[in-house]
Amino acid sequence: MSRIALVTGGSRGIGAAISKALQEQGCTVVATYAGNDEAAAKFTEETGIKTYKWNVGDYAESKAGIEKVEAEVGPIDIVVANAGITRDAPFHKMTPEQWQQVIDTNLTGVFNTVHPIWPGMRERKFGRVIVISSVNGQKGQFAQVNYAATKAGDIGIVRSLAQEGARAGITANAVCPGYIATEMVMAVPEKVRESIIAGIPAGRLGEPEEIARCVAFLASDDAGFINGSTISANGAQFFG
Repeated sequence: MSRIALVTGGSRGIGAAISKALQEQGCTVVATYAGNDEAAAKFTEETGIKTYKWNVGDYAESKAGIEKVEAEVGPIDIVVANAGITRDAPFHKMTPEQWQQVIDTNLTGVFNTVHPIWPGMRERKFGRVIVISSVNGQKGQFAQVNYAATKAGDIGIVRSLAQEGARAGITANAVCPGYIATEMVMAVPEKVRESIIAGIPAGRLGEPEEIARCVAFLASDDAGFINGSTISANGAQFFG
């Protein structure tokens, strides 16, 4: 019987690669998205992976969406909290709205996604929780006080969940991607992209599939003793 996996923000970019990797591993995968109906429909058509639309920043929406998924597909064994946004600005120009939008999606969104699933995992004595953090949550980044705060907080979430879930057969881990060749990164001006690559010892951007393989491993039975850990996939970007 295949595991059921939920991937938030799972129809585009890194999330789409994760959804596909888990499907290839034999999971029954469902993906959420926030607003791009056309992209979600195309993704489902190409992969056969069902997509569900809700705002992870809203607890009631998340809970209702998860209940619908579990009613239609089955109990969720693996949850990948991948949905995230940026609202970049230097701190002295950052608005309360920019701060709160990122907090709501990237940090509270993890709570809203995992919390409704957690009791079922505890009851069934199995679960895999994987949160997509970021290299910028580890080292900080100019004009990303809000984003870096959420991604650092995500690491704190998995370390704490790991301690609570270990005896119930639940693991919770984070993956911190470096700079990945997603639509968002490829859309920045070429000179900016070149400066980013210059700071990566590997000399290139990562591929979404490289992050997806990390997630697929953490979701597998082979990773049962890896708990509360952070995998950094960043092309050797080390910092203090």
